[in-house]
Amino acid sequence: MKKYKMNLPNVLIVLFIAYLIVVMFIYFYQRKLLYHPSENNYLDESNLNHKIEKIYVQSDTKLISWYYNNNKSYKTILFFHGNAGRLDNRVYKLNELSKLNINYLIVAYRGFSGNQGKPSEEGIYKDSEAAKKWLNDNGVDDKNIILYGESLGTAVAVDLASKNNFAGIILESPFTSMIKLAKKYYPYLPVKILLKDKYDSENKLHKINMPILIMHGHKDTIVPFEMGKEMFNKSNDPKFKYFNKIDDHMMDYNSDLISSIKNFVEGLN
Repeated sequence: MKKYKMNLPNVLIVLFIAYLIVVMFIYFYQRKLLYHPSENNYLDESNLNHKIEKIYVQSDTKLISWYYNNNKSYKTILFFHGNAGRLDNRVYKLNELSKLNINYLIVAYRGFSGNQGKPSEEGIYKDSEAAKKWLNDNGVDDKNIILYGESLGTAVAVDLASKNNFAGIILESPFTSMIKLAKKYYPYLPVKILLKDKYDSENKLHKINMPILIMHGHKDTIVPFEMGKEMFNKSNDPKFKYFNKIDDHMMDYNSDLISSIKNFVEGLN
């Protein structure tokens, strides 16, 4: 039997075809790789230690949201969650925030926490605008709103802050842009061309002229700490930071972190 010997041109053709298949897969399934509504990568769920009102914010579709109205005279945190999990997975954070002199509204994006629709950058930005409008319609002015974003939610908060003037903004584990973050995970792909949802936060920071608090852990294995540091350096004054040497991406809501948030909020009053 005659053995078939693959020459270099044939090897290159096979490798090129395999590369194209990978590129096509990433292009068509990238949003499934980015958004994980059913995945819980946070702490174990616990019970709320305070009473909230479950409301629906009207965007392109109805968005389940939780509203904590502690005191009308307090400022209100508008909370934007990350790319995975449900509202329930943030209970441990909300329990700590409820102890401060604030109210809060946390909204689940389209496709999350049982909401209709599919998440995308454009769609989530619409959801953030709808959440702001709900607060405005219920007597909370922009000057009394503090934006809070965690991970992916930092890009949502930055985008909204670049278009409006709020009391302040808090970013937990922020990234500079999804293009730069994708290059970290897929250095062999032309992500600048392939990426549909770019979340270019770093180039919106110059439009934000309100107090900003940036929190990031040195041992973040998902978003490099250097990105949080770069976001801080590019932010306008007044700016504040809480950089923890032992925290991973899911920052520990310990007394030091809570104190940083408390001091920031009190400084806005």
